Amino acid sequence: MNRTYEVIFIVRPDLVDEEADQLVAGFESAANASGATVRKVDKLGRRRLAYRVRGFREGNYVLFELESAGSEPIGELQRRLRIAEPVIKYLAVRTDELEKRLEKRRRHRAARLERRPARPESAGHADDDPAAAMEGRGEGEGDGALAS
Repeated sequence: MNRTYEVIFIVRPDLVDEEADQLVAGFESAANASGATVRKVDKLGRRRLAYRVRGFREGNYVLFELESAGSEPIGELQRRLRIAEPVIKYLAVRTDELEKRLEKRRRHRAARLERRPARPESAGHADDDPAAAMEGRGEGEGDGALAS
């Protein structure tokens, strides 16, 4: 069974575009060489960071979607991201586990809805219609006003 991962990393904003492209291509080839399949590379562009990271307030975001038979290729990619000087932050997440949990949650909710008894249809009671319930009130009733 193949595992799917998302790896997002932030590159220093002062890096020239050509150097950033070479860095991304190097990470992509390293992932392919270690046995992973890169499904998608998204260069999300420069964004402001929520807090200062290694002295930078902005960074260029890059997102990889990978597929791998094991965890070794991701470990190798994380090692390279950790030692690469232009990378100021990175995060790798296994997404197939998230999909499994979401699917389990959906099945649980569907089963719970099937077990729940059906609601009876309302027979037009005044309690069901808030406007009808308000019509019977006189002035000053129910609005919290004190009688003098």
